[in-house]
Amino acid sequence: MVIAIGAFAGSAPAHAQDYPWCVQGKGVGYPGDCSYSTRAQCLASASGRNVGCGLNPRVAYGLQRRYRY
Repeated sequence: MVIAIGAFAGSAPAHAQDYPWCVQGKGVGYPGDCSYSTRAQCLASASGRNVGCGLNPRVAYGLQRRYRY
């Protein structure tokens, strides 16, 4: 048990990352499962599940150009 506690004591929490592609549809919610770095990965995961792929709105918003008026 001491070994197990020691193993977890030095570990850092997982870092959340927004990937650009999300599986979206019924049962997945919005923005969906955004864990895909390519559209091909997203489409492969969506295949046969009656869901689709779309851009992650958090990433897409960050890619918009910012204009100063």
